[in-house]
Order: sequence, then structure tokens, then C-alpha cells
Amino acid sequence: MATKQDDLGTPVPTQQFDPAWRADPGRYQASGAVYRRCGRSGLRLPAISLGLWQNFGDERPLEVQRDILRTAFDLGVTQFDLANNYGIPYGSAESNFGHHMDRDFRPYRDEMVITTKAGYDMWPGPYGEGGSGRKYLLSSLDQSLARMHLDYVDIFYSHRFDPDTPLEETMVALDQSVRSGKALYVGISSYDPDQTRRAAAVARELRTPLIVSQPRYNMLDRAVEGEGGVLAACDELGLGTAVFSPLAQGLLTDRYLGGDPVPEGSRMRLQRFLRTDVLTEDRLVHLRALAGLARDRGQTLAQMSLAWLLRDPRVTTVLVGASSARQLRDSVGALGNLSFAEEELSEIDAHSRAAAL
Repeated sequence: MATKQDDLGTPVPTQQFDPAWRADPGRYQASGAVYRRCGRSGLRLPAISLGLWQNFGDERPLEVQRDILRTAFDLGVTQFDLANNYGIPYGSAESNFGHHMDRDFRPYRDEMVITTKAGYDMWPGPYGEGGSGRKYLLSSLDQSLARMHLDYVDIFYSHRFDPDTPLEETMVALDQSVRSGKALYVGISSYDPDQTRRAAAVARELRTPLIVSQPRYNMLDRAVEGEGGVLAACDELGLGTAVFSPLAQGLLTDRYLGGDPVPEGSRMRLQRFLRTDVLTEDRLVHLRALAGLARDRGQTLAQMSLAWLLRDPRVTTVLVGASSARQLRDSVGALGNLSFAEEELSEIDAHSRAAAL
């Protein structure tokens, strides 16, 4: 496809909306059309959302990306989660998403929740090295909007707490993103409970619509639980939670439980975000026990892991990745059974804590 470049040097596809594709008219009766209110805000998010951290950079064919995105939307998945540094190279996930917006999704923009974040190094020099300073956050948001060909995002996140920047400055920048019309709501990601409370206090003073936190949470990483955890803080403050890494980078799937524990093309084989040394024999024993419990429930291990998170009403949505439409459909299948017997929860608790990362 021929492309041109915008003022930021971002490729812009010249071919626009594909008239041959229309979203499934039954998408809001589909299996993924389950929505939860985000904290005490007026926004509802799908119980399962699509995260574009992996598989949407330039290393993945656009046709594969398109199939995943179309499948998600047809299943009732309406939230698409990005960040300025997603994709290989940085920014490519947003640029590719902008291509898909132009080709497929422009008529459906008002049915979509599109999010982005800023917090990590992004461009050369002192103003692009990351953090949560006002210049970096607002410049990054402008660049993200240009890459995605959008006028606004639904949620703009501070991707990480920055100890070198006053929290008030960060929250003023997030507030400005809303007042300028470039974001509808704001969020925070990977903030601990104290940082979350402090951010919420400043947001209340500014009357900024801070509505959501993104914590890491899965069966093998349960640091957010307990009275002093992030989940309790968000519940107390009226914030929703969008859980990332719900499958522990693939450990909570069947992928590593077969004869070859490190399949070709996997994150572990590529040493990308998942090290081979985590796959100990002892951990495999407990993961296989969890997989057996999932089979007894009529689910895959991935489906049970997602259902286990969503059993908690404080979890608004789980952000799943997908390398194929088939994998996405499997994830959405978790919504078919979100209830657990006490005996199941006890067994999951024992094995997940024994296999904890």
C-alpha cells in the first residue's frame, strides 16, 4: 500500500476505509459483549479488552493484525489498549492501529474505547527520555494522536510513577489533556497504593476525571491483593482496574505444558519478557495441576485464569494480548463460566501460591 508521511514523519496510508467490510450487526449480542462500570465513573468497559503491547508492531503482517482487530470488535470487545512505546520499533503499534482505523474502524469510533499511555523513553534527548513531566506527557499525547489519526483518546494514562517529578505536575498534565479535548478520562498504571491515593487526592482537587488504574495481576503475581493492596485502594477511591499481564506472559496457558517446554516463536524462546529459568520442574507440577482443574471446568488454563480474575467485582477488565484471532476467541470464551466453587478456589489458591513468581 502506498503511504505518505505526516509532519512528524509518521507513515500515513493513502488508502482509506475498506467498503468490503462491515462490523457484525450482532456484535452486542456476542459472547464478548459483557461490560462493567469503571469504578464510580459513567464509563463501562468490556470485561475482556484487547491489549496491543505485542503483535501489532511492524514485525507482524497487517493482515494478521486486521483479522485480530476485526474479530475483537465483532465479538463485542470495544476497548483497545495502547501506549506510545508499544510495537517494534517504538510507536509502530499506534501507527499500525491508525492504519486500521482508517481502513476499517473510522465509522465505529464512537463505539470504541481507545487508550494510550506515556512514561517510558520514546525519542532522543532530555524531553523524550520518559517519566511523567508535563512537557513529555503532553508532547507524547500529541504524537500518539498523530500516529493513530485520532482527535482524542478515551483514556490517557501516566504509564508509571516518576519519583523525579512532583506528582502534582503529572496530574496537572493529565488534567490538561482532558481540558484540551485530547482525552475524555485519565488513568494511572503501575502505581502502588500510596501513590494511587496521592494521585486521586490531587485529581479530586483539580476535578480531573481519574477513573482507572492498571495494575499487574494474575494467579502467579498477587501483590495487589490484601487490605493494603492496590485493589483495595482502588475500591476505596472509586477507581476501576484494568488488569495487565493476566496470563503471566503465557505461563498461565497450555503453551509450556507439552513435550517441548519452550516452543519455537514463544516469548520464552525469544527471551522476551519471560526467562527460561522460571520454568522449573516444581512450578510445572503446579501449572499442570491448574490446567487439570481448568479441564474439569470445561475451560483451557488461559480461560480459567481470566475467569479467576474476573470473579472479583473490583476487576473492571482484563487486558489480553493475541497473536491470532483464534487465540482471542479462546480468551473471550472465559466469559462463559465466571463462577467458582469454594473447593476450586481453595485448590487454585494452593497451586498458584506454590507456583508464584
